[in-house]
This record gives sequence, structure tokens and C-alpha cells, in this order.
Amino acid sequence: MKKFLFILGLIIVFPSFSTVLEQIVKTQLHITIRNELGNTEEGVTIKLYEREDDYKNETNPAAEGVTDDKGVARFKELKAISYYVLAEKEDLNNFGGGEQTGKLEAKRINKVTVVIQ
Repeated sequence: MKKFLFILGLIIVFPSFSTVLEQIVKTQLHITIRNELGNTEEGVTIKLYEREDDYKNETNPAAEGVTDDKGVARFKELKAISYYVLAEKEDLNNFGGGEQTGKLEAKRINKVTVVIQ
């Protein structure tokens, strides 16, 4: 009987926990910036754009951030779409390669690495 109640409790609680977790976790993107040597870069300015025209003209960024001491910038509450990424620090940038993410998975922490040269 105890075993039956335990299994019944798991069936009831587990779906509820999953629903709560989905409500807590928003669509996020963590971007790690590396230089041409593979080292992480702190203090890189990152802008995310939803449209290619905005990216090319550097207007209307959807989100902006700066990398921390581990070379990571975190963006929260994003749409589950593909973004154009502009990463710059002094004379280093990501122009010419890897400017667009794949479509982000909804209600997940998505991770990408961008190289600046």
C-alpha cells in the first residue's frame, strides 16, 4: 500500500514540478566570447538583433550586454527565434563569421560561443 501511494504521489507531483519549472525558466541565451587563441574575453559588448537589416545597420538591438570575467554574457526572457550577434571590444569583432545563432529553444538556457578577431 505504501509503495502504491508513493508511486501515485510521484505521478501527481512530477508533472506539477515540470510545469512550475517551465514557468520559472524563460528562454535564455548565454554567449561565451573567445579570441583567436581560444581564450575567453572579458568586457566585450554584445548586441542581439532580430532582423538582418537591423544587424547590418546596427539599429534597434533586441538586447545588449557585456561579458563578465569568464567571457560570458547572459540574456534572459528572449523570443525563441534566431538572433544576429554583434560582438565588439576595441579593434576585435566577429564580423565575417558566426554572426547568427540557430533558433533558440523555448524555455531553455541556450548556449553559443562566438570568436572575435
